[in-house]
Amino acid sequence: MSVSELEADLSEDEQAGLELIRETGGIHQSDFWKELDVSSRKGSRIAEALEESGLIKREDTVYDGHNTFYLEPAARDLDFSLLMAGDMLSPFIGEEEVDGQSDAFSQWLMNLAYEEY
Repeated sequence: MSVSELEADLSEDEQAGLELIRETGGIHQSDFWKELDVSSRKGSRIAEALEESGLIKREDTVYDGHNTFYLEPAARDLDFSLLMAGDMLSPFIGEEEVDGQSDAFSQWLMNLAYEEY
């Protein structure tokens, strides 16, 4: 199941929680439920559901002297097709300097120009 399909199945509270985690880049669970304005019990359930669906990572931590979890967004599905022209990967990948006059770059551009969508 893709990330977008998983997100479509989330409740309104779970969607709000996921958005908060993504916006902050990571948040302690003890702050998470306060920011969402829900009970700690409901906040825990939201975090557990998001973790089970693979949308976030949840790691044990100590924060302000208390045991809690740190919630981070999980890596999303990546679309590498944007780097492809036919069966050729962009010559910009892995190169520090790319010569715009190189044959590899010219060939990649030609494949991109003639690719049918």
